[in-house]
Amino acid sequence: MAKQNVAEQFVDILTRAGVRRMYGVVGDSLNPIVDAIRRNAAIEWIQVRHEETAAFAAAAEAQVTGKLAACAGSCGPGNLHLINGLYDAHRSMAPVLALASHIPSHEIGLGYFQETHPDQLFRECSHYSEMISNPKQMPRLLQTAIQNAVGQRGVSVVTLPGDVASEQAPEKAAETSLVTARPTIRPGDTDLEKLVQMVDEAERVTLFCGSGTAGAHAEVMEFAEKVKSPVGHALRGKEWIQYDNPYDVGMSGLLGYGAAYEATHECDLLILLGTDFPYNAFLPDDVKIVQVDIRPEHLGRRSRLDLAVWGDVRETLRCLTPKVRPKGDRKFLDKMLKKHADALEGVVKAYTRKVEKHVPIHPEYVASVLDELADEDAVFTVDTGMCNVWAARYLSPNGRRRIIGSFSHGSMANALPHAIGAQFTDRNRQVISMSGDGGFSMLMGDFLTLVQYDLPVKVVLFNNSSLGMVELEMLVAGLPSFGTGNKNPDFAAVARACGAYGVRVEKPKQLAGALKDAFKHKGPALIDVVTDPNALSIPPKISAEMVTGFALSASKIVLDGGVGRMLQMARSNLRNVPRP
Repeated sequence: MAKQNVAEQFVDILTRAGVRRMYGVVGDSLNPIVDAIRRNAAIEWIQVRHEETAAFAAAAEAQVTGKLAACAGSCGPGNLHLINGLYDAHRSMAPVLALASHIPSHEIGLGYFQETHPDQLFRECSHYSEMISNPKQMPRLLQTAIQNAVGQRGVSVVTLPGDVASEQAPEKAAETSLVTARPTIRPGDTDLEKLVQMVDEAERVTLFCGSGTAGAHAEVMEFAEKVKSPVGHALRGKEWIQYDNPYDVGMSGLLGYGAAYEATHECDLLILLGTDFPYNAFLPDDVKIVQVDIRPEHLGRRSRLDLAVWGDVRETLRCLTPKVRPKGDRKFLDKMLKKHADALEGVVKAYTRKVEKHVPIHPEYVASVLDELADEDAVFTVDTGMCNVWAARYLSPNGRRRIIGSFSHGSMANALPHAIGAQFTDRNRQVISMSGDGGFSMLMGDFLTLVQYDLPVKVVLFNNSSLGMVELEMLVAGLPSFGTGNKNPDFAAVARACGAYGVRVEKPKQLAGALKDAFKHKGPALIDVVTDPNALSIPPKISAEMVTGFALSASKIVLDGGVGRMLQMARSNLRNVPRP
């Protein structure tokens, strides 16, 4: 067998860990790795136009597949560009291995051209960040990095000087078995018995669910039925828990709707399932709270807890449900279901009045039509800002659709690069980027990546020529909007100039046909929809302290607007409420 250099060994180990592509931009210090990939049929180099896109794409791939994904940047500015996307991946618990190539090892610490210290720079957005300064550190250091990323669900960063990458790898280097999946974790018997006692003693139980309920839909529904509990969710829990849910009372938080807020405040036991919900102003301070999470460091950091339970949601509920006594009283559940339906009836009118004739087009209407026309297994990637609102209120999950966004990090410009990573996992699956004009234009160069690889991503551009969420924040704070306007081109014409399908939509009656035609197109497509920048209405009682970025300090609902097909689901659930 021919001797390997460090770069070749590095790439081989990645492929053994299941990595099938590495996103990045080539550069001198990175060249040994890129060349090793060129000669390895098991992995593909994906050339993007900006390293930030590389990290976002890897994050999305990891979230869609549940497996390790990889990205890379050359020394100095190259790998620094990764940092925002890596923060997003880390906070989304996406297992990503980032390679930060480095200046020549003998120049480190001497102020060399493009010198940075990546092993230090990435520590805050990773579980593990170390430098390979000697070939003898391979393969153990890379294996350790992989196991940190997979085992702790987040980012690991390996810094590798270009000259070290070209050196001969040690012969007969120890190669241990790689961890590529996480175990299930059940709570200890003592905690489980305490939880059983608290559930049995409570008269009104509410469940509030986050992304940790992925794969636990059946177990949550079984438990909710047994204890007659309303089920609310955070934004990251929407895709996992809202569908086929007769106990659904909506979402809490800044983008919330329905009766989730009331259900969490009017119960006497609130159980937080797999959520690191950041807005503690929405959580009650006068009811008993239990939190179940697989990440023990998440327990109790948002609110005081009466019981902290370390375990994954599915396994915990499998242990818990058989032990609790069934509850026969549905009064609290039925009251919350009715409140939920009434709340949705009240806000849905905000976008139904002559919406099909309104110009500029209501963005609510765009999201509603998009939800109806998209495939049943579509992957939606969602820009931070107003697109978060439309996704939260109009996209209908069904257990097969995915909704991916920068929901924990809150970065602009994530939707397009996320879509790139999602589409590479399956070219035959529909991937739709819900992009705002601000976010899209920030990383617009990587629309060319879609064209270069003929990725059939459909970019639905909500083009209101403004930074809409920022305008809302200014309005709520009593400030005039300033610096939020965008002078935009005809984005459809830009798409066509890039070699993609592009269409501009300015009238509501054109929308459905334009979306259908774009969805039928086999390659990348952009639908530039001119939307109303004044689509939101704000409740009359709101204080300047209520909104700071995405954090809410003193209100349960800020945004008013429609809620799409969720109203139909709420009405259906209400019909199932027993009548006296």
